[in-house]
Amino acid sequence: MSEEKKGFFARLKAGLSKTRDNIVRGIDSVFSGFSSIDEDFYEELEEILIMGDIGVNATEAILGRLREQVREQHIKEPMACKRLLIDSIKEQMRVDETAYDFETQPSVIMVIGVNGVGKTTSVGKLAGKLKADGRKVLIAAADTFRAAAGDQLAEWARRADVPMIGGKEGADPASVVFDAVNAAKARGVDVLLIDTAGRLHNKKNLMEELRKMNRIIDREYPDVHRENLIVLDGTTGQNALVQAREFGDVASLTGIVLTKMDGTAKGGIAVAIQSELKVPVKYIGVGETIDDLQKFDSDSFVNALFDVLPENEGEAQSDDEQQ
Repeated sequence: MSEEKKGFFARLKAGLSKTRDNIVRGIDSVFSGFSSIDEDFYEELEEILIMGDIGVNATEAILGRLREQVREQHIKEPMACKRLLIDSIKEQMRVDETAYDFETQPSVIMVIGVNGVGKTTSVGKLAGKLKADGRKVLIAAADTFRAAAGDQLAEWARRADVPMIGGKEGADPASVVFDAVNAAKARGVDVLLIDTAGRLHNKKNLMEELRKMNRIIDREYPDVHRENLIVLDGTTGQNALVQAREFGDVASLTGIVLTKMDGTAKGGIAVAIQSELKVPVKYIGVGETIDDLQKFDSDSFVNALFDVLPENEGEAQSDDEQQ
């Protein structure tokens, strides 16, 4: 595990402490409070997972797999199936390798979501990460509704050392996208990142604007790899799921960026979103610096949540925690 990964794991673990209190303590009390595995045992587990924002669908899938394994392996002791539960949650959140094809192909990534979720910040951090990986990146400032949005994005572009194309305040966002797409083609850009306005899911005209931008990309750059990443605030719990469903109605969502995972008791929503929407969490954020946005890894997330040391990393992790 690299130093950056180890540092992020430690921050993620610290950030998930409230979620751990919310979910894991309850799970532990079920495992220690039951002497046998029966229906009451499963019902208690189900209630804790659902109350912990993991959601009904994900909970049913996780417990269905657990029941199956308990039967197959003839497990009688509740404590003996804790590891199976942890593995089942990891499996539920696994991200397909093809989820990051945009890192190796010419791509247009539209970043969407409501105001205040950390969308512009996520665009800046993502630009920095892709640039550090040797990709040629261009940012388009298509949030022309909010006066400060362009300035905020320009500052992130400066930090990430990538060029930005921006429209003046009040300009047509679709025209910004048109200019940016054509600039990306002309300059041989690897990744075009488009920051969009914080559209409220009940504003029909803004949703129509999103459709219009999508149509322009389809027309001007038909062969490019497309991503529509929705940024969701982890602290909002089930409300994040509502937002994702609303946006999914007008844009084909390909991934989720889950922000503000430090200090929330609702971290279980990461499991629910992926299960309910069948859209993978691709990035997770736990702080303000560029390094605080990382690729989502189900093993690291669940290990951090349950305070389990990564396999073969016990020694390295202990060193990291002592620093």
